[in-house]
Amino acid sequence: MIIAIDFDGTIIEHGYYPNRGPLLPYAASVLKWLKIKGHKLILWTCRDGAALAIAVDQCLENGIDFDAINDNIASLPHLSKKVCASMYIGDDAWPQNPIDWKEIGKSFGMTEEDFKE
Repeated sequence: MIIAIDFDGTIIEHGYYPNRGPLLPYAASVLKWLKIKGHKLILWTCRDGAALAIAVDQCLENGIDFDAINDNIASLPHLSKKVCASMYIGDDAWPQNPIDWKEIGKSFGMTEEDFKE
């Protein structure tokens, strides 16, 4: 599955743009687990330039690695600039706000032992 994930208010708490902010609880453990399980992750954010670099660096420093950043997965065919994903996780897209990463993880089959902070 290809999952597009927002940054501000989704991976980190609201109110820190264009800087770093505290990670939301379980965001890192869920995103790392999804990658291990073979899902493709796209960082899909309105950030660009230096603000985007800050977001990418913060993710990498927390072990969150994306297959694409504000773009489609390069190895997959696509016909438009619109990012192609099976699911979008964002503070304005996921069914509840604020984002509850533990609930997201459970919806993918994570168990209590899988949640590591």
